[in-house]
Amino acid sequence: MKGIVTVLGKDSVGIIAKICSYMSEKNINVLDIAQTIVDGYFNMMMVVDLDRSTEPLAPLAVGLEALGRDIGVVVRLQHEDIFNAMHRI
Repeated sequence: MKGIVTVLGKDSVGIIAKICSYMSEKNINVLDIAQTIVDGYFNMMMVVDLDRSTEPLAPLAVGLEALGRDIGVVVRLQHEDIFNAMHRI
């Protein structure tokens, strides 16, 4: 199962490292990653493989949201199908 992780907030040192460390601890593999900084605002999107994760999607999403609050960004994890349905034109 694939998931989509989005991260948005003011840029600061270590955002990618902290998000990726959390995912590594949960055995989540990053398949693709894109990030940009626009006028001091950090934006990142990752496609991740959740098949070997040590936790189900819902607790992972809650944990990433909490991590985001701790580091001052908004982090969301969604199932790939839900993300695609929400962003269909």
